[in-house]
Amino acid sequence: MMVFRAAGFRRWPVLWSLAALLLAALVGCAAGPGQGMTDDVKTSSDQTDADRRARVRMELAAGYFTRGQISTALDEVKLALAARPDLPEAFNLRGLIYAAMGEARLAEESFRRALQLAPRDADVMHNFAWFVCQSGRWAEADALFRQALAQPQYRDTVRTLMAQGICLAGGQRWPEAEAALSRAYELDPANPVTGFHLSDLLFRRGEYERARFYIRRVHLRREFATPQSLWLAVRVERRLGDAVAMRTWGQQLQERFPQSSETLMYERGRFDE
Repeated sequence: MMVFRAAGFRRWPVLWSLAALLLAALVGCAAGPGQGMTDDVKTSSDQTDADRRARVRMELAAGYFTRGQISTALDEVKLALAARPDLPEAFNLRGLIYAAMGEARLAEESFRRALQLAPRDADVMHNFAWFVCQSGRWAEADALFRQALAQPQYRDTVRTLMAQGICLAGGQRWPEAEAALSRAYELDPANPVTGFHLSDLLFRRGEYERARFYIRRVHLRREFATPQSLWLAVRVERRLGDAVAMRTWGQQLQERFPQSSETLMYERGRFDE
C-alpha cells in the first residue's frame, strides 16, 4: 500500500485506495515496454540476457510491491537496474516505492529519470503527477496529467481524469476539478471512486441535490459502500432536510462500520467536521 504524507491533502480521502488503482496500471507497465518508448515492437528474439534478467526482476518487484513488501520490491528494482541501467519502468516503479517509503527526494529523482528515458510514457507522467500533487504543487501536477492525457492511444484516460480531478479539488480549483471528474464519470459511470469524489466536490460547493444523485449511484451496489461514502450520504441528506433518509444512511453506517471514526462522528452529531 502506498502512503502519501503531503500536508493539505488529507481532507480529500481517496476511497477504495486510489493508490492501488494507480499501481494496477503500473504492474502492466512493469511487464512490458512503456508507451512511446520505441518505434518498433519488441519480440523475444530482440531481448538480450540482460533484458530478460531485468524483466524477471521487474515482475518480481511489481508483485512484492502489490503485496506491500516495499523493501523487497526495492531490492528487486535495484537488481533490475543493475542488469539494465536505462530501464524506464524500473525508475517509474522505484519512484512509487520511494514515495511509499516517504523518501520524497529520491522518488522525484526516480520519476524525472524515468521521463528522461521515456519522455512520451503516459504512465510515468501519471504517476509523477500524482506524486507531485501530494506536495501541493497543483499547477505542476495538472500540467503532467494533461501531458499524459494528450499522448496518442493512451488507454487509461479514466484513471488519469479521476486523479486529475481529485488533485484539482485538493487545490480548490473547483470548476476544473468538476470538469475532469465529470468527464471521467461520463466514460465510466460505474466507477465508485469517481462517483464518490464528484459527490464530495459538489457537497463542498453547496450543490446538495447534485451531490445526492452521485452518492446514491455509488450505493446502488452494496459492496461499494464505505464509512466515508455513507457518512457523505448522511451529511448530504441533512443539508437537504430529509431526516428519514439521513437516519437510514446513519443506521447503515452504524450497522456495517460500528468502529469507524465516521460512525463516532455521526453518533456525536459532529456533522460539520
